[in-house]
Amino acid sequence: MKNAFALYVFLVFCGYTNSQNQSFQRELQLLQSGPMVGYSDYKEVALWVQTKGSHSVKFRYYKSENIKEAHWTKSVITSQTNAFIAKLIADSLEAGKHYNYEVYLDGKKIELNRTLTFQTQTLWQWRTDPPNFKFATGSCVYVNDSLSDRPGKPYGGGYEIFESIANENPDFMVWTGDNTYYREVDWNTKSGMYYRNTHTRSLPEMQELLGKTHNYAIWDDHDFGPNNSDRSFWNKELSKEVFSNFWANPSYGIEGVPGITTYFQWSDCDFFLLDNRYNRSVNDRKTGERTILGKEQLSWLKDALVASQAPYKFVVLGGQFLTNCECYETYTNYGFERERQEIIDYIYAEKVNGVVFLNGDRHHTEFSKLVSENNPTIYDLTVSPLTSGSHASNEEKNDFRIEGTLVGERNYAIIEVTGKRKERQLKITVKGSDGKNLWSKVIK
Repeated sequence: MKNAFALYVFLVFCGYTNSQNQSFQRELQLLQSGPMVGYSDYKEVALWVQTKGSHSVKFRYYKSENIKEAHWTKSVITSQTNAFIAKLIADSLEAGKHYNYEVYLDGKKIELNRTLTFQTQTLWQWRTDPPNFKFATGSCVYVNDSLSDRPGKPYGGGYEIFESIANENPDFMVWTGDNTYYREVDWNTKSGMYYRNTHTRSLPEMQELLGKTHNYAIWDDHDFGPNNSDRSFWNKELSKEVFSNFWANPSYGIEGVPGITTYFQWSDCDFFLLDNRYNRSVNDRKTGERTILGKEQLSWLKDALVASQAPYKFVVLGGQFLTNCECYETYTNYGFERERQEIIDYIYAEKVNGVVFLNGDRHHTEFSKLVSENNPTIYDLTVSPLTSGSHASNEEKNDFRIEGTLVGERNYAIIEVTGKRKERQLKITVKGSDGKNLWSKVIK
């Protein structure tokens, strides 16, 4: 009799579990990608999600220790016009708190078997030492697509790298360009651009990272337009629209100048996210100005660097800044070295300490340092690639490369800022796709 009852309970439980799994799968089919956590401030956080078809979307969120006091974002209906994307603001928040959140479509909670959390900035000023924090960075995300890829060996791979980054539990991630790769079939049309970004963003291995980590991004040539594209790209307004829809940065463009330039602060550090495409001179043009940033963006950067009181000022740029290799799209190639030197001279003249350039593009990683007597030291960290093809050569000239930092495999970096207010230090650790350490450096 006991065995019969046990069998009955087992069958009922299996039926219940199967029903739950079926319900979970049905609800999951309503989501295309995400949810993703965007920028964070003291009382405001951006939340992002992409649905399959048109649905009413809203988020419910609550402090991790108090589920009873939940709040809701506004509700929006996703539309085909922008690939069924919803960007909503959680604004009933307290500074320095951690929150859980949930996705609701058409009034029903979507059950997801992954962590969905975000945090607000801590109000530490005049109260305590600045909080320690940790962030991830990397570039060049190529996701294979047999419909439009070139014949032969697939260029992308190693997608488990996003799971490795998620396991690090960084506070946020800075994506330094080529976050997706437009193909020939993509960059001339709205449907093509939205398709490519949707295809990349829907990568299963990426979802945990997106859902529990704040994300900030810039673009480079491959998520702006064709290879090595510049201000001549005829479809750049549409490209900006698509980028702005797929990311949840604090803003897009500065001082009335269009583009994707923005800024954010985390703890006591400043991040200047630059646009190296929208105003960039044509590489092969033989006459006229030679600029990557454009005069308005360059002027803003100069003022912002001097105004910053941060111990570390991270300048996020699509391409390498310090290297003196006149190759590919580095700042010393195609005649752009004059603007590069102008920035260096300005940092020296104004005695701006703690400038660290963060970039990608090159399909290899290296750490560079420019030392000049009686002048601030300038650093340049290149981290690439995340999932695209990789290569590195010790033969490539870079007089500023720190020995032992050249990496020619898929990788990412974890950057930690720790210490008391006047004793902050920066630790950079570069890791392979599997999360194993490749090298580590400390800047005091």
